[in-house]
Amino acid sequence: MKKPTSFIYEQTATGVAIITLNRPERLNALTFEVYRELTDTFAALRAEDDVRVVVITGAGRAFCSGGDVHDIIGELFARDMEGLLEFTRMTCDLIRNIRIFPKPVIASLNGTTAGAGACIALASDLRIASLEARIAFLFVKVGLSGADMGAAHLLPRVVGVSKATELLFTGDFISAPEAERIGLYNRVVPAGELAAVTREFAERLAQGPSFALAKTKEMINREIDMNLSAALECEAQAQAICMLHPDYREAHEAFVAKRAPTFK
Repeated sequence: MKKPTSFIYEQTATGVAIITLNRPERLNALTFEVYRELTDTFAALRAEDDVRVVVITGAGRAFCSGGDVHDIIGELFARDMEGLLEFTRMTCDLIRNIRIFPKPVIASLNGTTAGAGACIALASDLRIASLEARIAFLFVKVGLSGADMGAAHLLPRVVGVSKATELLFTGDFISAPEAERIGLYNRVVPAGELAAVTREFAERLAQGPSFALAKTKEMINREIDMNLSAALECEAQAQAICMLHPDYREAHEAFVAKRAPTFK
């Protein structure tokens, strides 16, 4: 995989890839280059067998404040409709690549999470946040639709239609405890514990059965728009496929031998 230059990429010996947005002086605002490299990185990591979990976080006091006002938003005023669609489709490609990525993605929210940053967090499978990590889908505040980068599709499925409507209509920030209360954050911890808690959870998933986790994520994505009957048949087929995978036998043999399983 080509190493990105617009953010920090690290990989641990335990199979965890860590992406750190690294423009702290701009609250990790996204540029065209960051968008492209994030999108390409998630595509490339699909083929990296030694990467089992991805963590995305930010440097400094923000996770990500959204698109950079100068580097992106100012430039967009010079574009026609075709040029604007090129940009908005590019931002959606990032969300698509996160959602179809067959491995767990954890957003470790170290601070302010807004706009496109909120959408990246939303597209991740899990969100672990510090107490300082307030969040806002603030698109309407700047005259844009709250339905951006998949927010109108994903947010109602995470927090319910009523609360999602409120968040997308107002663009208001909510605190980390409130985000946890409504189910948007999975866990909120003191800032000093965030990195350790995230790392511990990521390594737990990295030691798990990657094939089963990938199949679970696939089913979550596919069943969003299915009726119950179709979902049950889909799950029956998925489970039968998992039963043919070596991890299933390894889990059984480990249980019988009273040892921890070793998944490949």
